[in-house]
Amino acid sequence: MQRVIIAGVDGSAGSRAAADWATREALLRALPVRVVHVVPADAPDALADHVVAELVERHPALKIRATSLDGPPVALLRSAGERAELLVLGLRGEDGDADAGVSVGSTAAALAEGAAGPVVLVPGRRTGEGPARPSTGVSVGVDVRAPASGALGFAFEAARLRGVRLHAVYAWKLPPRAATSPWPVLEEDRATWEDHEVQLLSDALRPWRAKYPDVDVLEDVVLFTPVEALAHASEGAELVVVGRPSGSASTVRELLEHCRCPVAVVPS
Repeated sequence: MQRVIIAGVDGSAGSRAAADWATREALLRALPVRVVHVVPADAPDALADHVVAELVERHPALKIRATSLDGPPVALLRSAGERAELLVLGLRGEDGDADAGVSVGSTAAALAEGAAGPVVLVPGRRTGEGPARPSTGVSVGVDVRAPASGALGFAFEAARLRGVRLHAVYAWKLPPRAATSPWPVLEEDRATWEDHEVQLLSDALRPWRAKYPDVDVLEDVVLFTPVEALAHASEGAELVVVGRPSGSASTVRELLEHCRCPVAVVPS
């Protein structure tokens, strides 16, 4: 793996936002940036150079270069991401229009669901083009029965680099016998089950708290679906981090459709 952050760009405003996010992340991590634009074979292209020029103008000390590739975008960006520390894309590319009901571009969805390394999907406008919101830090989804070490490590490091709180979100559900019972759940039973889930989350985070003692962690156990819980946590967050275990493509896609901040999808 190369110590480089790759920003995939096209002609969309969303990809410019992604390049801007990748630049700020590279400055945090003291890494170079490679701006990649995939174009049809033999087509003239200067987009990547233009994006690089804009970024260098704002960040003269940034180590950055432009690359234009020709071929299938998903395959080429997936290959580039295999050799990079992080791949950053706009949530909607040229094929995605929020006003038309397309919330996730096809390239972004394919890479989030199948890239070998971490992928960050960036929605919205470029930095400084919208109203600022108070930051609630970095949020991470936790499956306490199968903690994703890749996602947890990524999230703790992201919070450490930014000097912000880490919001660890665990979405639990009632036991099957309670969920299917025709009778209301007794409050004392619910409290007992929830206390157990709280302890499981604490146990899952303990080694990471020890590794990152300077990161303030908010442990949050909520009776929602994982998508509902993380979509709510994304309001005001700088980043939402989620693991991508095999077979969860539909969950990742649904989360991307509902989150309101950049989402890092980290393979397990």
